[in-house]
Amino acid sequence: MQSPAARSSVARSGRIPVSPAATEEEREQALRDYKVTIEYKHLKSHAPGGVYLVPSLHDLRTFFGVIFVRRGPFTNGIFKFQLKLPPTYNDVNQHPKIIFTSSVFNPHVNPQTGELDIKSAYPKWDPSKHYLVTVLTFTKKIFYAKNFDDAKANIEAKNLAKTDPASYRQKVDECVGESQKKAFANMDGSTTKFTEEILGHRVLRDLLKANVREPSQVSKQAVLSMIEKASKV
Repeated sequence: MQSPAARSSVARSGRIPVSPAATEEEREQALRDYKVTIEYKHLKSHAPGGVYLVPSLHDLRTFFGVIFVRRGPFTNGIFKFQLKLPPTYNDVNQHPKIIFTSSVFNPHVNPQTGELDIKSAYPKWDPSKHYLVTVLTFTKKIFYAKNFDDAKANIEAKNLAKTDPASYRQKVDECVGESQKKAFANMDGSTTKFTEEILGHRVLRDLLKANVREPSQVSKQAVLSMIEKASKV
């Protein structure tokens, strides 16, 4: 186990703690893992609006996400997904994988597996150009797209969108409705969990509205105090 001083040294230097006895392969894997953490940190200020991603508690390369669609045909949809990275992610052509756990009727999503067709949009995955934010931006884009000429995952949805927009919209409305009904159905192990509102939640929301004018200026202690009040209701 590292001493506090050793950990502090690593944090200041930004270097990856790798054993001197590690093989070259282990060092390369440690570097890949480190890059994943840097990419995730980057999302804090660069993630596309309405898209949220939370790491798994047990696997560095598994994430649980949700997208809230705010306009367009999929308005008010709440679509959950899982993002998985291959062990050699950050090498060339090591594409991330996104699988929707919510039903999504979209030309870019395989109707049987729920997998987003990332390779059609990015035939070559270049780690010097493509990052987690890249795939999340594409994930959001499919819900706002008006042209599906390059879509290959769901040919039925693609043809319907082109030849019978009214029927396509009906199926989209159905999957939006289903996503709302299943918003509180949480996948085992998921770190993006939703719970139905209780009285304490409403009290906390009202306290925040009444007491917080500028979120950037409110203290942590003030927020904790409001949470404590709400929990006693």
